[in-house]
Amino acid sequence: MVAVLLCAGYGTRLFPLTRNTPKALLPVAGRPVLDYLMDALISLDGLGAIHLVTNARFCGHFEAWRDGWRQRLDISGIDLTVHNDGTKRNADRLGACVDLKLVFERIEAPDGMLVAAGDNIFNFDLRPLWIAFRREPHHLVVALPEMDPARLRKTGVPVFGADDRVEAIAEKTEQPPSFWFCPPLYFLKPSAIMALNHFLAAVGAADAPGYFMDFLCRTEKVYAIRLNATRLDIGDKASYRQADRLLTSCRAACPRPPLSEE
Repeated sequence: MVAVLLCAGYGTRLFPLTRNTPKALLPVAGRPVLDYLMDALISLDGLGAIHLVTNARFCGHFEAWRDGWRQRLDISGIDLTVHNDGTKRNADRLGACVDLKLVFERIEAPDGMLVAAGDNIFNFDLRPLWIAFRREPHHLVVALPEMDPARLRKTGVPVFGADDRVEAIAEKTEQPPSFWFCPPLYFLKPSAIMALNHFLAAVGAADAPGYFMDFLCRTEKVYAIRLNATRLDIGDKASYRQADRLLTSCRAACPRPPLSEE
């Protein structure tokens, strides 16, 4: 079982903060954004490897960051590999879906995959989701509530069928079909690798992974786990500052780092 972290963006909406630092490594409450996800990943039973895909411009930054995690990774028995997609500027970026395919081509086919964007902080425990994923035969996504239509228009909104099967994901649509959204956190069975190849052959390329997930929902069984929870998306300067304020307040009130579990 592996995790794939999508970190190949250039963070143009956060410039100049991202001139010399990738978005996923910007400090939030004194820690890199990606550290919060790593806290959750190393607690997952059966996770053997983490594969992080980035670009040539920031590859060295992530390799240096990985060195700071080496002791905890060794204790957990998890390997972390940084993959360079070869691009050097935003105009040449491959897109998240092509980057995901790049990783799949470089590794042995895993029993299952957790795929996540590296610029999100998930304010919920991943362990129950991971346990459910390992038990169930189908792909899983997370659905979180959102009552603001403006926010829904900027994300992937699920179309629910019976028993919370996701029949489609409307990515960045003007008419959201529900008051739920799917953050970039996906639990995928091995069949998703071939499905991704079929998707890219059909569309050529796609940046947001939600477009691939829509394709997967229409061709294979994908179910949602609905959570009454939130996530912090580090998408622009305003959301970055808000996340920093919220987690700084949390750290001041909590005796241990926020979002981590003992």
